[in-house]
Amino acid sequence: MANINLAEISSLIKEQIKAYKDDIQTENVGHVVQVGDGIALVHGLNKAMSSELLIFPNDVYGMVQNLEEDVVGAILLGESSKVKEGDLVKCTGRILEVPVGDEFLGRVINPLGQAIDGLGAISSTKTRPIEVKATGVMDRSSVDTPLQTGIKVLDALVPIGRGQRELIIGDRQTGKTSIAVDTILNQKGNGMICIYVAIGQKESTVSNVYETLKDNGAMDYSIIVSASASSPAPMLYLAPYAGVTLAEYFMYQKKDVLIVYDDLSKHAVAYREMSLLLHRPPGREAYPGDVFYLHSRLLERAAKLNDKLGGGSITALPIIETQAGDISAYIPTNVISITDGQIYLQSDYFYKGIRPAINAGLSVSRVGGAAQTKAIKKVSGTLRLDLASYRELESFAQFGSDLDQSTKARLDRGKKTQEILKQGLHQGIAMEEEAMILYALTHGHLDSIEVDDLKRFESLLYQEMKTNDEAIALATEIRDTKVLPDTNKLDNYFVELKKRFM
Repeated sequence: MANINLAEISSLIKEQIKAYKDDIQTENVGHVVQVGDGIALVHGLNKAMSSELLIFPNDVYGMVQNLEEDVVGAILLGESSKVKEGDLVKCTGRILEVPVGDEFLGRVINPLGQAIDGLGAISSTKTRPIEVKATGVMDRSSVDTPLQTGIKVLDALVPIGRGQRELIIGDRQTGKTSIAVDTILNQKGNGMICIYVAIGQKESTVSNVYETLKDNGAMDYSIIVSASASSPAPMLYLAPYAGVTLAEYFMYQKKDVLIVYDDLSKHAVAYREMSLLLHRPPGREAYPGDVFYLHSRLLERAAKLNDKLGGGSITALPIIETQAGDISAYIPTNVISITDGQIYLQSDYFYKGIRPAINAGLSVSRVGGAAQTKAIKKVSGTLRLDLASYRELESFAQFGSDLDQSTKARLDRGKKTQEILKQGLHQGIAMEEEAMILYALTHGHLDSIEVDDLKRFESLLYQEMKTNDEAIALATEIRDTKVLPDTNKLDNYFVELKKRFM
């Protein structure tokens, strides 16, 4: 019998004990008790967190929405038909995140960051949580840099600054999306990244927006996040948060971002649907009590960072659809109170051919002149007054023909102001062109020109700003200094231009 070396056995046992690793892992697991219409109620997830990512069978993910005593209410980020009662559900311990990165530029994605444009998968290693606290007051700086939309009436009367939240509101089919798309097109060459979030839109509408941006070379600096009308309510709910998460990535890279939410009315309806299915008590117009918080925490993430954080910005253009022009309804008043002003589009103007159909009386920018160049600020001073007095006098003038000269002059100026502020679809113009034509209007140089000839005169002016040496010099001075040239120079130029025009 071989000798047993007890010391050797003892050392072997000690080594085994040292090498032992406790690999016991605990998982928070529950099971589905009810499922349907994009939501699931799960029992047993005692340690679940709000907005935590959950794993369901068949590669379906969910997000915790309700934390109740016995069950957790979750929204499903996939087909609810793949989930059934009794299925096991695991907590991940992570808040829902979406991928971010420069790789998304030029692409169309869904709210989970997956490509839906048929151009292959997007490989990104960076992610950001979709719910984060908005930038604090001390980390922001005041809005003082203009975001040129290329739309005369907006840049003159309702200026938008980088870092501002400006609501676009009006009935359906009044040109809300067109204003947003034209603003995106006008950012070409300005170093601005644009994100268009389509919430509950028809896929054909999103496709048209994509084609418009692509044809005008704007997709190079744009991203489209689409949750179409056929998507389940949870995807519509997530879409704007996914969009602003991407925007924040670029903002912290010291870049300026423009984000359009088209539209938040459908977002609120999707949230109402989810909330009622999760048995949250309905309030006014059947919306849950926290529907204000839904949009305020989204729009508060638009900001202009201070220089210490790089000076990047997110400018938000939320869109709200009204019913029969009622801006006093629940959701419109909510979003009006959150934003820094609104662009109100009126159906009557649209049908009369006044496009963009902006009501200058109800439209306002709370940032105002701080977001205008000095040149535009100087030439647009009397425009709002001219328009307001014209629309007031117009209703009286149709009842009587005996008008004094002063009233006739005001009516004539108002009519010409309205005509000059009309602008075709996708026909944005440069800041110096806006300044020149508005100077001509407000300083009486168009008083001797008939209303029907104004568009021809405007075309001649823009043409001369590319071919006539004097006009080129004036335009270059405005573009470089952002200030109007000497008024004598401008007046002399317009006197000569009118001679050539006549």
